[in-house]
Amino acid sequence: MKLMHGVLRFARYAAKRGAVLFVVVVLAVYATILIANMGGYVDEMVKSQVMASVSQSVAQNPQYKMLPYEEKMKIINSLYEAELRRLGLDQSFYVRSFIYLGSALTMDLGRAQYMTSDSGSTIVRVIITERLPASILLFTSVNLMLFFIALFGGLALSHRYGSKMDKVVVSLSPLSSIPGWFYGIFLILIFAAWLRILPYGGMVDAPPPKDAFAYALSVLKHMALPAMSWLIAYSVIQTYVKRTFFLMFSSEDYVEMAKAKGLPPKLVERRYILRPTLPPIVTDLALTLISSWMGAIVTERVFNWPGIGSLFYEAIGFLDSPVIVGIVVIYAYLLAVTVLILDLVYMIVDPRIRMKG
Repeated sequence: MKLMHGVLRFARYAAKRGAVLFVVVVLAVYATILIANMGGYVDEMVKSQVMASVSQSVAQNPQYKMLPYEEKMKIINSLYEAELRRLGLDQSFYVRSFIYLGSALTMDLGRAQYMTSDSGSTIVRVIITERLPASILLFTSVNLMLFFIALFGGLALSHRYGSKMDKVVVSLSPLSSIPGWFYGIFLILIFAAWLRILPYGGMVDAPPPKDAFAYALSVLKHMALPAMSWLIAYSVIQTYVKRTFFLMFSSEDYVEMAKAKGLPPKLVERRYILRPTLPPIVTDLALTLISSWMGAIVTERVFNWPGIGSLFYEAIGFLDSPVIVGIVVIYAYLLAVTVLILDLVYMIVDPRIRMKG
């Protein structure tokens, strides 16, 4: 009976959190639709392009050349209205914004207005899924390296508070105020322009190697500079943050009590320091992995990396609303699911949350 009550309470909590997160996703997606379309301004631009295209096609058609001006205008207006109905632009923007919202929430992302995928498709889902693996490959790898460097480095420094290495990390941490892409520019100048041992950018050599092993080596070679730029920029500050974090937990009364009891240092570290910090560490890892799905716009542009960041930049440049909304929808759903899973994991790994539940 007690087990059944606990399961029901867990299910109610999950349902409530899921409903709240879904509402947040709906609001975020609708706000993106409004912003991406500039409140309907983009639609007016599309209508102008449709009118120009229809007018040009009528003017160049030999069978309409001898018609009076009024007849030509009737034909142009008729074709224009038909094209607007085909595109769904015959309704007001705010009516269609809710249609867009429903389609986006059901992952019916439609077709891009101007952009195409590498394979020539205009389907938004295809455009995004072709670019997504590149961002995941680069930024998941880099973020995982940063996470484990910071985790183990911060834990080691927390045991050596005030040491020379600790002072070096504290002194170098302000350098992380400079973004990774800035370091990337200098790395390109040194390793690509001067030493000529690494490529300027891109994801693979041109033409791509046909052998799978050679292809993988080529990708790793192209990953080297963007990965180095992020490691240089963010490894020190993240290690410093983790070191401070572990120092705070190491000074708790229950840790001092465990040390006074004569427990082995490794046991104290594992049971009384790492275990209480597990929820924020899990959160950090999960959100770090999620951020890799969106890539980094400036970094991808600097290194000409064909990922989601570059796609987002290009979509903004083209004012291609379906692609912009599609990227945000996928990320919003992914982030909401991650937050929900984290909430449920907290209830499992942290007894304090179970008691408050």
